[in-house]
Amino acid sequence: MSITTICVLGGVGFVGRHVCAALAARGYRVRVPTRSVERAKFLTMLPTVEPVAADAHDAATLRELFRGCDAVINLVGVLHGGRGKSGFTAAHVDLARTVAGACRDAGVRRVLHMSALNAATDGPSDYLRSKGEAEAIMRASSLDVTVFRPSVVFGREDKFLNTFAMMLKLFPVMIVPAGQARFQPVYVEDVAQAFARALERQESIGQSYDLCGPKVYTLKELADFVAHATGHCRLIFGADSTLTNIMAFVMECLPGKVLSLDNVRSMSVDSVCRGCAFPFDIVPQAVESVAPAWLAYRTPRGRYAQFRDRTRGRRNFT
Repeated sequence: MSITTICVLGGVGFVGRHVCAALAARGYRVRVPTRSVERAKFLTMLPTVEPVAADAHDAATLRELFRGCDAVINLVGVLHGGRGKSGFTAAHVDLARTVAGACRDAGVRRVLHMSALNAATDGPSDYLRSKGEAEAIMRASSLDVTVFRPSVVFGREDKFLNTFAMMLKLFPVMIVPAGQARFQPVYVEDVAQAFARALERQESIGQSYDLCGPKVYTLKELADFVAHATGHCRLIFGADSTLTNIMAFVMECLPGKVLSLDNVRSMSVDSVCRGCAFPFDIVPQAVESVAPAWLAYRTPRGRYAQFRDRTRGRRNFT
């Protein structure tokens, strides 16, 4: 079946904006439901992308949105739930069930679903268990499903490396919770390309793909890298399990939650790929090869270069 129109749930988010851009570059028409069209105005710069005011958790609304679409991409996910697992259940499990039903009702068979590395119904955290339940729902749906399971995703607008950069700017000493937790960060552009290319690969139907970058790091090693890239000479320590749990307990009570006890439980399992190549002939990019391009702007010299580049741009425009 030829695919021309795609509905992207979560298209306004960090990964979503890159997936929408990759789809638009291939000429697909893209619908992006959002509670606030104003918040999604940046997507209108992509000529074939249309933000639509809609509640993506409402079954009747989704049925109407999916009509006339050839495929649906579900990127919706949250890292922090409410009390217990309620937030994770609504965002991951309930939405997966709603999406599957709306696809069947609207006659859409092709679905790409974003999960997470280590997602499992018996996982160590509410986050990973809810992601595992959502996967199981999509696989049992009788739809043509492809599942992607990335490690932590990084990129210019992320809340991962950029959070380290912000904290390193503010504090002379940094204690990294779960400093020995291991990750294999994957670049957001590579993730977006994987989604776009899967639509063109019939053999991807029914498959699950773990998405990882080329190198494994501990969380402390990533903090060290960001400190170097941003020009901040700081004392950086990795917290042991006891201190990590204390820090997470305090942080999840603060506004703008950065870390929770559930996050710590997720990090008890290494977020690394085991002997699998990146799909669809994509060569994944390492943190060191791309992240300095935006992290360097956080140094005094980098801020000057950024100001100079912007000034040149305005001068050339006029």
